[in-house]
Amino acid sequence: IMTRLDIPLVTCRGRNGNYDTNAIRMALTSAMYMQVAYLQRAGSYLTVKDNQIVYIHPSSSIEDKPQWVIFEEFALTSKNYIRTVTTTRGEWLVDMAPHYFDLENFPECEAKDELVLEYKKKMRRGG
Repeated sequence: IMTRLDIPLVTCRGRNGNYDTNAIRMALTSAMYMQVAYLQRAGSYLTVKDNQIVYIHPSSSIEDKPQWVIFEEFALTSKNYIRTVTTTRGEWLVDMAPHYFDLENFPECEAKDELVLEYKKKMRRGG
């Protein structure tokens, strides 16, 4: 399809031949910023904006518990699970979607506290 539409084929391979996974995760974050969950102190995740307690599905390949995740699917079984999950960063969220992560309209939760810190960091970086 890309060749037919004259869109250049590019790769995110680095000089060492490995894929730049940050570039891939940033691309996913830029498209899926509305499907984000934050790890709470209690060990569960809370979806951003709608405050649903969720857990990463046991079939996920993510082994640790990252602070921020994006997900493709919300599955309701015996628990609220999120599937097709990858890690993201709070820094990327505030850089890519400040309109969505507007703190004035953000529900009170642990994620908001973390986003406040990310916005402060961004201001120090000159953004």
